[in-house]
Amino acid sequence: MTDEPEELYLDAAATEPVSRDVIESMLPFLTDAYANPASVHQPGRTAARALDAARASFAADLGARPDDVIFTSGGTESDNLAVKGIAMARMKALGLAPGSGSGRPPRIVVSAIEHPAVMQSAEWLSRWFGFEVVRVPVDAQAHVDLAALEQALAGEAGERTAVVSVMLANNEVGTVEPVERIVEIAHGHGVPVHVDAVQAAGLIPIRMRAWDVDSLAVSGHKFGTPKGLGALLVRGRTPIEPLISGGGQERGLRSGTQNVAGAVALAIALRRSTTRMAAHWRDLVASRDMLIDAIRRVVPRAELTGDPERRLPGHVSFVFPGVTGEALLVDLDARGIACSSGSACAIGRHEIPPTLLAMGLEPSIAKSALRMTFREPLTREQVERVSLAVEESYDSLTGR
Repeated sequence: MTDEPEELYLDAAATEPVSRDVIESMLPFLTDAYANPASVHQPGRTAARALDAARASFAADLGARPDDVIFTSGGTESDNLAVKGIAMARMKALGLAPGSGSGRPPRIVVSAIEHPAVMQSAEWLSRWFGFEVVRVPVDAQAHVDLAALEQALAGEAGERTAVVSVMLANNEVGTVEPVERIVEIAHGHGVPVHVDAVQAAGLIPIRMRAWDVDSLAVSGHKFGTPKGLGALLVRGRTPIEPLISGGGQERGLRSGTQNVAGAVALAIALRRSTTRMAAHWRDLVASRDMLIDAIRRVVPRAELTGDPERRLPGHVSFVFPGVTGEALLVDLDARGIACSSGSACAIGRHEIPPTLLAMGLEPSIAKSALRMTFREPLTREQVERVSLAVEESYDSLTGR
């Protein structure tokens, strides 16, 4: 009887494990230093100092200031707060609120490949407040069409636009967007920009203030915290309405007693990830490209999706004509390779990755998508193991 091969986890874009040092950093604030940071007694002041230190460290690693950071429960809440909160505040400021008599509907502009947290927030604004939702197309590599964005904000339409929302890096194909140029275009029309950086934080350098971004969302479990932790970075100049009412914590934008242990975990994990990024960037990119080349060699029909160069390190995504991504990932799982067929938010529903449809792929091809993501460089032996498994799975499923 042969031993089962050790599982190789290639689904880091869905979630990352929590390291021992992150867990240990949380423990004091769950046991000894457990006080409410709003309390004025000594234990409360101890908790408040830890919260402030975590906020400062977290902000520094994202090119922001401590007072930009609003701690939340994760990327979904952060995107909801930014998109809905900014849109509602701007709708009022622009004189386009319901009952204003303007006769002009407010607008929100999003890219065609946004995460459901952004897309459904935009649809909610349309349903309840009459917002016109404008989806800016992308090219065949998932880059936002900058000319189309410029056109969407031109003239009177731009004057009615409350916010532009784009992701920094795409979760399905790994393409990194030209955020600085997008901000330049939007600000040229007086429109604030929200950036969903959930897939990018800890993997590529982020400089929120240098890029002049108005708000930016991150999710901790993508870079090694327990699930349910995240943050929205939002500039003081940015008008925004809170979605949660209460005691006024987090600048009044996210009321509720702060999770000090969670904030510490976010700071420690992000610092750990950014340090790792600096040390292993070249090796991670090299192993990514090695895996891309290996898969192309063993399955010539496979097509890389996304930008081959301006993409996240450790992100490999293909379509495999002739099979479904679901069948391929199930077969690979049986061979000890854990990966995904697209966005983690669609897993279990067997949906065709919407990014691929927006990129112009036919549904029959888009449903063959497979995504492999990793945070540590792969060895040559691991690359060979994965490519052999992909070859054997593809051959088995196609009868090649």
